[in-house]
Amino acid sequence: MLQAIDVADLFFKILNGMLFLRVILSWLPHNPQQPLIRLLYEGTEPLLAPFRRIMPRTALPVDFSPLLAFFVLGVIRNLVINALMLLLY
Repeated sequence: MLQAIDVADLFFKILNGMLFLRVILSWLPHNPQQPLIRLLYEGTEPLLAPFRRIMPRTALPVDFSPLLAFFVLGVIRNLVINALMLLLY
């Protein structure tokens, strides 16, 4: 069962890493058609799109949806890990 906790933790670490890379890329010039960057966008857009629909548009050219995504992912991660730990003990 500890392996399930490790796999779940790794999954959330990968998602957080992908989101972090997406945020960094938003500040840098890049080619969105490059295969790795496209994979990153396709992997994170389903996570960010719901938050973009919820968040109000601001005059600032800043996308705050990744902040919400990081927060919600953290909450979900804690719920999943705690549920798995309850099953273990």
